Amino acid sequence: MNNKVVTFGELMVRLQPYNYERFIQADHLEFTFGGGEANVAVSLANYGMDAVYVTKLPSHAIGQCAVNSLRRYGVDTSKIVRGGDRVGIYYNEKGASQRGSVCIYDRAHSAIQESDPSDFDWDSIFEGVSWFHFTGITPALGPNLVEACRQACKAAKAKGITVSCDLNYRGKLWTRQQAREAMTDLCQYVDVCISNEEDAKDVFGIEAEATDIYAGELNHEGYKSVARQLADKFGFKMVAITLRESHSASDNGWSAMLYDVANDEYCFSKKYELRIIDRVGGGDSFGGGLIYSLMNGKSAQDAVEFAVAASALKHSIEGDYNMVSVAEVEKLAGGDGSGRIQR
Repeated sequence: MNNKVVTFGELMVRLQPYNYERFIQADHLEFTFGGGEANVAVSLANYGMDAVYVTKLPSHAIGQCAVNSLRRYGVDTSKIVRGGDRVGIYYNEKGASQRGSVCIYDRAHSAIQESDPSDFDWDSIFEGVSWFHFTGITPALGPNLVEACRQACKAAKAKGITVSCDLNYRGKLWTRQQAREAMTDLCQYVDVCISNEEDAKDVFGIEAEATDIYAGELNHEGYKSVARQLADKFGFKMVAITLRESHSASDNGWSAMLYDVANDEYCFSKKYELRIIDRVGGGDSFGGGLIYSLMNGKSAQDAVEFAVAASALKHSIEGDYNMVSVAEVEKLAGGDGSGRIQR
């Protein structure tokens, strides 16, 4: 099997005050790029995979900066469609301690949001590809993107390509009803579903049976219940559920479970206590680690351990992109989380 992966979504400019300043304090902002599926593509490229990112970006200089931000990490940008007027923006104010982070979107009328499904030639894009990944953020951008995702999923299934989706519900982009309608349709094509218990509840109304998933402690039965209900509803082959225990904006517990439906096996990862530098892209780094693991034949247990370790490391890295190697992730997954200097 080849190791070529396509991801599809919106790449945005990320503007953020330096350090931990609030928006109202700041008089200059850091300028970087990020977006759910782009973050996954960067992770995969850093792991040596052939990662292709698909979006639509303007042909002006800021659009080119966005493309270049991916190219520097080895992502294949040859399938990016050029056109439209603007690159979407999101403003990020980093939280700390008891003050949560704040994210403000300015992405209306972006090139991808105003794209037409006919902009994307999926038969050509999927040539020689074995995995396709998108998130619930992309169809949330509008009915045209729901249709583009539908066409992508249909083309992928016709070619026997594995499809993964991170539900990633964003209440600022669409309503729960809109999300449920679109994602119920799209999930019929999905093989590997990535979620957390809040996404499953917000999008599909699926909650853990007879258990309190907010009890603080990791509730294994609650996890298994949500994963099983998702798999039963859509016929997923695998369901990954991440659990973030938010002690504060600076300190989180982080772990996950992978449900392997064929073997009726529930694999729980070890839990990491994180001191957070930047949590944006944490879920995407989990998705990237999971896709890499499954494509490289890791067992379900090893796959979830790799994905969680990759994501634990991402929380220590500024920006959306997870800049770690396979060796670094495997070292942590293997039990070395001391953070000692390497020399």
